[in-house]
Amino acid sequence: MKFSLTMWVSLIACLLVQSCQEADPTMTKFDPIAVSYPVTSKDSVVDDYHGTVVEDPFRWLEDDNSDETIDWVDRQNEVTFDYIDKIPFRDALRDRLEHIWNYEKYGVPFKQNDRYYFFKNDGLQNQSVMYVQDNLESDPQVFLDPNKFSDDGTASLGTISFSEDGRYFAYTVSEGGSDWRTAFVKDLETGELLSDKIEWIKFSGLSFYKDGFYYGRYPEPTEDDALSGKNKGQKLYYHKIGTDQAQDVVVFEDPANPEQSFGASVTEDEEYMFLSKRQSTSGNALYFRKQGQQDESFTPIYEKIEKDFFVIDHINGLFYIMTNYQADKNRLIAVDPNKPSEANWKEIIPESDNPLKGISVVGGHLVARYLENASTKIEIYDYAGKKLRDVELPGIGTVGGFAGKKEEDLCFYTYTSFNTPATIYKYDMSTGKSEIFKEPELDFDPSQYETKQVWYDSKDGTKVPMFLTYRKGLELDGQRPTLLYGYGGFDISINPSFSITRMPLLENGGIYAVANIRGGGEFGAQWHESGTKERKQNVFDDFIAAAEYLQANGYTSPEKLAIEGGSNGGLLVGACMTQRPDLFAVAIPRVGVLDMLRYHLFTIGRYWAADYGLSEEEDGFNYLKAYSPLHNVKDIEYPATMVMTADHDDRVVPAHSFKFAAELQDHQQGENPVLIRIEKSAGHGAGKPTAKIIDEAADVYSFMFYNMNENISYKVKG
Repeated sequence: MKFSLTMWVSLIACLLVQSCQEADPTMTKFDPIAVSYPVTSKDSVVDDYHGTVVEDPFRWLEDDNSDETIDWVDRQNEVTFDYIDKIPFRDALRDRLEHIWNYEKYGVPFKQNDRYYFFKNDGLQNQSVMYVQDNLESDPQVFLDPNKFSDDGTASLGTISFSEDGRYFAYTVSEGGSDWRTAFVKDLETGELLSDKIEWIKFSGLSFYKDGFYYGRYPEPTEDDALSGKNKGQKLYYHKIGTDQAQDVVVFEDPANPEQSFGASVTEDEEYMFLSKRQSTSGNALYFRKQGQQDESFTPIYEKIEKDFFVIDHINGLFYIMTNYQADKNRLIAVDPNKPSEANWKEIIPESDNPLKGISVVGGHLVARYLENASTKIEIYDYAGKKLRDVELPGIGTVGGFAGKKEEDLCFYTYTSFNTPATIYKYDMSTGKSEIFKEPELDFDPSQYETKQVWYDSKDGTKVPMFLTYRKGLELDGQRPTLLYGYGGFDISINPSFSITRMPLLENGGIYAVANIRGGGEFGAQWHESGTKERKQNVFDDFIAAAEYLQANGYTSPEKLAIEGGSNGGLLVGACMTQRPDLFAVAIPRVGVLDMLRYHLFTIGRYWAADYGLSEEEDGFNYLKAYSPLHNVKDIEYPATMVMTADHDDRVVPAHSFKFAAELQDHQQGENPVLIRIEKSAGHGAGKPTAKIIDEAADVYSFMFYNMNENISYKVKG
C-alpha cells in the first residue's frame, strides 16, 4: 500500500494527538481562574400560586429591552469571555476546529422543473449557497447566496418554495436568528428579484397555488414585544405575486381561538388545498377543499386537535395521510375526498413494532422511514401497501432525504452516523441499487472510531438505550472525559449523526454519549407521553441513570463527566444539575426552558403545555415547581456551569437563562465557576453562521476540558 504525503501528515497528526490522549489524567491540576460576578440586583417580586407564595427576585431580567438588562448582559459577557481567554489551549482548540471544519459540505440534490438544485458550503462560508444545474453532469451555477443577505452572515435562509409552473421562486429570510421571517420572490424566467416583500411570517411555509402562495402571519408586534411578546392571532393569507402585502387575502382565521396556528399545503396537481390547525406541539385538525370552486369552505377529515395527521400526497384520487390516530407508532391511511369520513378510511401501511417517522413518494413507490432502536430503517412499498424490499444501509445511522419525483425512478438520500460525515447516495427505485454520489473529504478518519449501543435500567426499571462513541482501543479506565447529551421531549428523536464539534472530545481520548431518554419519539407515543406533564421526572431519572451507568461501568467519573442539552435539553441539564450536582463536573444548559412557572407567558411558549402542563392549574404548579431548575437552586456547590443563550432567541426567550444564571451565581458554593455566554445577533440556533458556531464550540470545549483538568494539546495545527 502506498502512502501519499497527505496520508503521512494525517498519520503523524493522529500519533501526536494520541500521545496527548494517553497522558496520565491524574497529572493535571489547573489552578482555578478567579471570577468576580457582576452584582445582580434583586426585586421583591412574589407570586401566589394556588396559595403558595413564590419569590421571583430577578423578574426585571425578563425585560430584554431595558437599559439595566442590556448593561447586565454586557457585564456578564465580559466576565465570561475574560475567563475563556485565560484558558491556555483555547486558541489552539479553535484552530483545530476551524481546520477540520474546512471541507465541502453538500446537501441532497432535488429536481424542480427539469433542473437540479442543491446546497453547498465550500468549508467556512457562514451560510450554505444554493446552486442550480441543468443535469447532474453540467456545471452548477450559483442560484441564491445567503451570504449576501448581511455583512456578518447573521441573516439566514429559511423556507423555499417553487411555483408548479416553474415561473417563480419564493424564500424567507431570518435576521439574527429570530423566528420571524420575511419572504421575497424571484422571477425564474428573468432572474429578477421582484418587489414583493411579505413580513411578520412565523412558523409557516410558503405553499404556491397558481400565481401566488399561502402563508401564515401574526399581527405586527410593537418594537418592545417583537422578541418576547406572546404570539397570538395568526391568520392564513394568500399573496398574489406582484401585489403589495396590504392586498393579501385572509383565507382562514379563528378569532375565538387566538392561540391556534394554521398551516396550508397544496397538492402537486394544485387540485386540492389542505388546512391544518394546531394549538400545541402535538396534534392537529385537518381539513381540505377543492381548488377553483365558488364554494371556498373546508371539509373536515379530522376535527379534534389531539392526534397528528400529515398529508403525504394525492395518489390515484386518494389522500395518503400518515397518522398516529389509533396507532401509537404511526400508520399510513388513504382518504377518499368524496367520502372523507373515518368510516371510509382505508389502511395502506399498518402500524408496526417500529415507529414510522416519514414517507416519501418516488418513482411510483412509497419510501417508509422507520426507527429501529433509534436508528433508521428504510422499507419500500407499492401504492397498495405491499412491502417490496428493504434498503440496505451502511450501518447504525440516520437517513434523510429520498428526495425525488413521483414519476421518476432516480432519487437521493443522505446517510450519517456518529463517526461518519453525511454522505449522499443516489438510489434507483426500479432496480433498488444505491451508489455513493457525494462523499465528503475531511481531516478525519472514521475507521479509528466506533459506536456501540448499550441499554441500562432507569430508576423505575425502564430499559433505556444509549449510544457511546470513542476511539477504537481506548483504555476505559473510569477517567475518560465524557460528554453526555440528551433531549427527552416533544416526541423528538435523537438519532446518530456526525458533528465536527465533537471531534476535539474524541481526538483527545474522550467519549460522546447520547441517551435516548423518555419524552422523545424513539419508541412511539407511549415513550413520549411517559415523559410529559406529571411524568416529566422520568426524563430526568433516565438521564441521571445514564450518568450513573457510565460511572459504574468504568467509562468515566464525576470529575470527568459533562452534560449538555439545548432548548428542552437545556431544561434537562438544568433539572439534573440541580437534582444531582454530585454526578457532574461540568454542565452546559443551552437556550434552556428553565423557569417552568412562567414559560408559557412568552412568544410561542404556551404551545409546550402539552408536554409540560401549566402552573395556572394547581396540579401543574405542584409538579412543575418540584423540578423547575430556577426554583430548585440551593446554597450548595454546583458543577462548573456555562449557561448559553442568545439575544435574538424568540423561541425560548433569554430571560430563562438570565434568571437561572443569576440564581446560580447568588447561591453557588465553592470554586466552580458559573458563567453565562450570551451570543449577540443570534437566536435559538437555526441559521447561525459558521464563524459563530466554531467560536462557540471552542469556548464550550475549552471550558469543559479546563474544568475537568484535562490538558489537551494539538501538536499539528491546520
